[in-house]
Amino acid sequence: MQCKRGGGALRRMAGSEQRLENYKNGSIMLTETPFRPREKLLEKQRLFQSIQRHTYLKGPMDKVTSVAIPLALAASSLYMIGTGIYNMSNGIGKKE
Repeated sequence: MQCKRGGGALRRMAGSEQRLENYKNGSIMLTETPFRPREKLLEKQRLFQSIQRHTYLKGPMDKVTSVAIPLALAASSLYMIGTGIYNMSNGIGKKE
């Protein structure tokens, strides 16, 4: 007696191997539209490859996320630590 599931698994595997072969041969046609037009993509690639900065600072808003936000977090934490040390040394700001 043959199992019904076994044949389907073999057919699925054979289909995936056929798709892999098609992919390797370059005969698969893409049906999805790209997110950006190819011209815009090539323009952005040329821009990013020409900039002589670190990779994480190449975008237009990267300075905000890579520099400004960490500096703001560090400054606020140092302020809070400083006020805590001041309050402990002077004995003020206690909860009753």
